[in-house]
Amino acid sequence: MRYRLDISYDGSDFSGWARQPERRTVQGVVERAVATVARIEANLTVAGRTDAGVHATAQVAHIDVPPETLSPDQLAHRLARLLPPDVRVLSVRQVPRTFDARFSALRRHYRYRICDAPWGVEPLRRYDTLSHPRQLNDSVMNDASSLLLGEHDFAAFCRRRDGATTVRSLERFEWSRDEPHLLVAHVAADAFCHSMVRSLVGALLAVGQGRRPPDWPAGLLRRSARVSDVAVAPAHGLALVGVDYPDDDQLAARAEQTRALRLVPGLAQ
Repeated sequence: MRYRLDISYDGSDFSGWARQPERRTVQGVVERAVATVARIEANLTVAGRTDAGVHATAQVAHIDVPPETLSPDQLAHRLARLLPPDVRVLSVRQVPRTFDARFSALRRHYRYRICDAPWGVEPLRRYDTLSHPRQLNDSVMNDASSLLLGEHDFAAFCRRRDGATTVRSLERFEWSRDEPHLLVAHVAADAFCHSMVRSLVGALLAVGQGRRPPDWPAGLLRRSARVSDVAVAPAHGLALVGVDYPDDDQLAARAEQTRALRLVPGLAQ
């Protein structure tokens, strides 16, 4: 059987999602907990491998389990008792075998929070909000962000990985001032390259400060490799807040389409 897990975590004390020797990671913590309560070998496939310090309110993973294992409700209940307080499995449910948390996804949604109050960020939000010392021009930032929408090669904003393309379809990139001193970036794409969201935010911060013109970030799309003058925004302001999937009867086709787009034949994945 295949189970879908919806997961939330505070990334502050994790070395990212992916399992790493001698490091505390979200995948490592959740897999050990699943293995303990279900008495199975746990191997999670995730929608988006977040970096160290990045949070999630709506991460999605799947795991294959033998028929005699715990029911979804039993597994969710026992994980709630065993997991540490900075990671929660919000729900567990059985899904079709054609569901792939990574390749069946239509798009991922991220949020980046910035406080530009002169006195700094509120103490209770210091772990999920970047404190910026100067007022940012969100109108100009929105103008610049709109020029990045669509399908492009985002090599200038990515840390390239062998065997993976840097072409992505950026579907949403806009800024809202939710409070007088709180600026929030809403970013959605079919998928993201390594460090892409934080690099996009870093480039737009330069625009919002007046250090770069609004057309500068879009001009970088002509580059074929990462550019050193794009600062990567700190991890703690970023959170994965949603993953969209098609209807069940379209899961297999979506996964096949995504594999064809994302994986470069002949190279290591």
